[in-house]
Amino acid sequence: MTPLAALWEQGQSPWLDNLRRDWIENGELQRWIDSGIRGLTSNPSIFQKAISGSADYDTQFRSLIAEGHDVTSAYWQLVTSDIKAALAILRPVYDSSDGTDGFVSVEVDPSLAHETEGTTAAARALHESIDQPNLMVKIPGTEAGLGSIEQMIAERRSINVTLIFSVDRYRDVMEAYVSGLERAEGDLSKVSSVASFFISRVDTEIDNRLGAMGSNEALALRGTGAIAQARAAYAVFLDTFSGARWDALRARGAQVQRPLWASTSTKNPSYPDTLYVDELIGPDSVNTMPDNTIGSFIDHGTAERTIDADPDGAALTLKQIAAAGVDIDDVAVQLEREGVASFIAAFDDLIVTLTEKAATF
Repeated sequence: MTPLAALWEQGQSPWLDNLRRDWIENGELQRWIDSGIRGLTSNPSIFQKAISGSADYDTQFRSLIAEGHDVTSAYWQLVTSDIKAALAILRPVYDSSDGTDGFVSVEVDPSLAHETEGTTAAARALHESIDQPNLMVKIPGTEAGLGSIEQMIAERRSINVTLIFSVDRYRDVMEAYVSGLERAEGDLSKVSSVASFFISRVDTEIDNRLGAMGSNEALALRGTGAIAQARAAYAVFLDTFSGARWDALRARGAQVQRPLWASTSTKNPSYPDTLYVDELIGPDSVNTMPDNTIGSFIDHGTAERTIDADPDGAALTLKQIAAAGVDIDDVAVQLEREGVASFIAAFDDLIVTLTEKAATF
């Protein structure tokens, strides 16, 4: 059994957090799937690197500009071409898993993160233009995004909720999902959603704040916050998707909204490179990993159930971090702001690059 297949045996789906056109064309994406990858996520930063960093998109981009597309319209054509190709490659996984896996995620324009109506319209437009059952449109889990999430689920559209940094916001996201299902009509079995809970960025910010305090007690807590918070989130997930309210939806075919652990490459080189995989394994969850983290896990990861190994310990760790003086709610606010800003910057940078390139045609 391969290491990725061993993750699946534990009930966790390993997804790939990257997409490049050459991987589609040279069979690399299929090789990842053959090794056990069961889905794929993308974001504006991934496309910025892929399109700016190669000539693979130049021929299509030149044709689009010649046809009269403006640069932004051409960008979305480049993106949807890759997404449609990846959807076709992953469709057998979707079919064989009865719609549990095999998804490809594409994000709405990040500049809309604080606009409910704009995000809703953009998400609907992506679903309608791509029109494949294994598409997940990514909506930021901002306060404004909650209404869009509920509306899209009510319209029976599959959604990946991204940029979640706190347990409280995660509760709000799950409520939006459940409320959307309750508004939806008919069979719910083909409506799918994941809630992307970011990991390494949380540790980076908490560690910075603990380090600034300088006490031995604070320093000893570095590297513990993100895993503890994710484990607390998983406990809330289990509570949410149980009981009479959920049973009524499950009777209509509803699937749980799986927690997806995102940002799982370690930013601190002193931490094990598979830390955010090894410590967050459990049923009904997803871990989306960049290719280097997948390679590390295949080489030396440990596929054992860990997500609910010590719930009391996770709660204690969060209390200790708060007692040390770290405002975890403020951490989440800052990281959400920075996350939205980084995706907007990646999008804007790429549009500038494409505009300069179009001027040379």
